[in-house]
Amino acid sequence: MSSKPYIIGITGGSASGKTLLLKSLLGAFQPHEICLVSQDNYYRDRELQPKDENGVYNFDTPQSIDFDQYAADIKALKEGKSVFRKEYTFNNPNAIPTMIETKSAPIIVVEGIFVFYFPEVSNLIDLKVFIDANDIIKLKRRIVRDRDERGYDLEDVLYRYERHVAPTYEKYIKPFKQEADLVIPNNHSFRKALDVLIAFLKTKTV
Repeated sequence: MSSKPYIIGITGGSASGKTLLLKSLLGAFQPHEICLVSQDNYYRDRELQPKDENGVYNFDTPQSIDFDQYAADIKALKEGKSVFRKEYTFNNPNAIPTMIETKSAPIIVVEGIFVFYFPEVSNLIDLKVFIDANDIIKLKRRIVRDRDERGYDLEDVLYRYERHVAPTYEKYIKPFKQEADLVIPNNHSFRKALDVLIAFLKTKTV
């Protein structure tokens, strides 16, 4: 094993397929070989979230995330320390958040839509992976996900996509695609690209 953990950053637009790829990636390794530190668990409290011109909370802005703490925790993991963070429940009133302990590992996966945007996080990443998908496919996936997993109705999903999600992608996510070391197209399947990524990362655990 290398003396320092190897940090891989994974980003892409909302509903591009990050969660599914992460599950597949993590499943290819033993728990002691890899750990995940997700941007989702660093959302600021609801009362600190910005609102749009209609008074609707906008969770799709860089200001929504506590990036100072996010970067600090990644640095701690890189130094071999464990970190603790309360689980983010996507404002679901029925969900009880748990305290998550993340132990350092040879491979540290840093994931989120803004992980390339903030230099404090981006500069810690050894390998940058961008998951790409067509806009219409991402919208369809988001409608299904937000309806089934988060209980949002169609009108709310479309409002947020048009006013929050799409502008954020164009301004804060898409420009960093050119900085990625690996771009994975995911309109249909990312299996081949994932196999290549796994094979490469396996070399970082020995």
